[in-house]
Amino acid sequence: MKNHNIAVYPFTAIVGQEKMKKALVLNLINPKLGGVLVRGEKGTAKSTAVRALANLLPEIEVVEGCKFKCNPQYQKELCEECLGKLNAGNLRVSRIKMKVVDLPVSATEDRVVGTLDIEHAIKKGEKRFEPGVLAMAHRGILYVDEINLLDDHIVDVLLDSAAMGVNTVEREGISYSHPANFVLVGTMNPEEGELRPQLLDRFGLCVDVKGISDVSRRVELIKYRLSYEADPEGFAANWQAAETELCGQILTAKQLLSEVRISDDMLELISQICVDMGVDGHRADITMMKTSITLSAFNGRADVLEEDVKEAAELVLSHRMRRKPFDSHSDKQDKLDESIEKHREKQKEKNKEKEQNRDQNNQEQQKQDRKENPEKTHEHPEGQQPENAQSNAEGQPDASSETIFATGESYQIKQLAPEFIRADRKGSGRRSKTFTSSRQGRYIKSAIPHEKTTDLAFDATLRAAAPYQLTREKNGNSIIIHDPDLRKKIREKKIGNLVLFVVDASGSMGARQRMVASKGAVLSMLMDAYQKRDRVGLIAFKGDSAELLLPPTSSIELAQKYLQEMPTGGKTPISRGLVKGYEIIKSELRRDPDTCPFMVLISDGRANVSMNGEPPLHEIITIASRLKEEGIQSAVIDTESSMIKFGFAQQISTALGATYLTLENLKADSIVNAVRASAPFEIMMHPGVSSV
Repeated sequence: MKNHNIAVYPFTAIVGQEKMKKALVLNLINPKLGGVLVRGEKGTAKSTAVRALANLLPEIEVVEGCKFKCNPQYQKELCEECLGKLNAGNLRVSRIKMKVVDLPVSATEDRVVGTLDIEHAIKKGEKRFEPGVLAMAHRGILYVDEINLLDDHIVDVLLDSAAMGVNTVEREGISYSHPANFVLVGTMNPEEGELRPQLLDRFGLCVDVKGISDVSRRVELIKYRLSYEADPEGFAANWQAAETELCGQILTAKQLLSEVRISDDMLELISQICVDMGVDGHRADITMMKTSITLSAFNGRADVLEEDVKEAAELVLSHRMRRKPFDSHSDKQDKLDESIEKHREKQKEKNKEKEQNRDQNNQEQQKQDRKENPEKTHEHPEGQQPENAQSNAEGQPDASSETIFATGESYQIKQLAPEFIRADRKGSGRRSKTFTSSRQGRYIKSAIPHEKTTDLAFDATLRAAAPYQLTREKNGNSIIIHDPDLRKKIREKKIGNLVLFVVDASGSMGARQRMVASKGAVLSMLMDAYQKRDRVGLIAFKGDSAELLLPPTSSIELAQKYLQEMPTGGKTPISRGLVKGYEIIKSELRRDPDTCPFMVLISDGRANVSMNGEPPLHEIITIASRLKEEGIQSAVIDTESSMIKFGFAQQISTALGATYLTLENLKADSIVNAVRASAPFEIMMHPGVSSV
């Protein structure tokens, strides 16, 4: 190794995490696999492995001075500048190490794809392109930590470029393209929120990582790290032989890749597994086929075996199997083994059928031979096969006193138009509309820019310049644009909300299965929140307190888990539940003023304990009125279902200024309608907020 790379921790010295290392290596061998998503805990060597892998391979050839690091061996992939150098005969070659490019979570679209100077193009008639992260990552590795926190639109751009190998930037009819072949590596912690299934599906491979549980292996890891920190160069030198061996195996596999063949039998196995696992679409089949071929090449074989397909399935299907966010967990490995066994049984049946057809054909042929040559009938009596008609039906071998109430049925959600929020808010989602300064929003109108803009409204600029064209000197130009003519685009996009559930978990909720129905209602809202990219929180109140079971999070799976495990019993401190909800909402607004909060109170309203000794209902009405004054939007779901109704929940709803629904009409579309109808038009965060 060269001196400037000595300090990099060796890839082969990483302890454990074999699946993650295998997935990374496979993407180096075959970049067309579509990248790898690594899900799991912090501190599990994800970034270390990526940087070590890039340092493992030898230097690559590039066109000297090219900002895209074009490959001089492939003329079709050269950028415009390199093609010009090639035609002029002054294209020079240099060698560099493969790079790892980090993409920060705060990256904008312009930072990722690059920028076209539209103003320069209009005034000068020339293209001027400033490369972005995708250009820097060409022929290297693009590493995106916490990819689930990126805006969905940015993730779409990354995955499109990773799949196509080209980045195309278009602004107002001006287009610029450059090669963007890179290995995409994304990492995420599922508890901080999942990627949308459509985005998950476009990652080729996925591995789940966690800390090593074996004590001896953890001790080994610590010793390696201490040795590396004490003498990086010496530690790397000790692993040089292993690094060289793995590097040679990768390079050999890259050469062998085009020679690997996959049989129809293995293709049938791949499709059988995908059908049995219930994955949507056909991307899984195609990616599993490519991964199986790559595994075969990595193992030095030119034919794909069943073991390659099985290993490929474990890497390709883990993030594609779940159709709904709250499906019960199943043993994926058992399902995979069952699918492989089913394929084996089918192959046995096919072999048996082939044997029977062959025997039948042999018997018919023997009969025909006896008719044509009667003197030879004694050589092969009927029912006895000749020695050269040996059976081949071997087949393949066999492999062989509080209560926790259930969650009620969830409902299909009716889609309604969300409220329009006029503030320029950050974030992503699919519920409420907001103005945005980012480019992924929809262009709705134009405005005069107060500073230089890269998001030029071409149509509005031309309209502003048109009245002055007769009086301006054109000097051969068709149209003259001055700075006062420039207009920028005003865009809008959708963002998610913070939905905070405040759930009555007192003993009275256990009567008449009200808690079962209430949990079903919350589950329906969680389904909608999952689809709309909302954040959710869960507060339960019972006894003498209210508890935040789940802080606001994007992990809807986690919210559903806490909902299922929520116990019921004790008194009904509604006022404490409302105060707790208020505190959480205000805390979230201080942390992020762009938050759009909405509180859903689910209770029968029969409070029987207060905070300050005054009548419980009077105290609740006072607190609810304060919440209404603060502009906190809410809905109340009344779970009272007895023949004689007291109407306490309705009084609380009136004091809150909330949408009111009863348990009898508690259907998912009604609840969601209530939430959306009450969604905040504009929630302002005022300094010095006082507590309730």
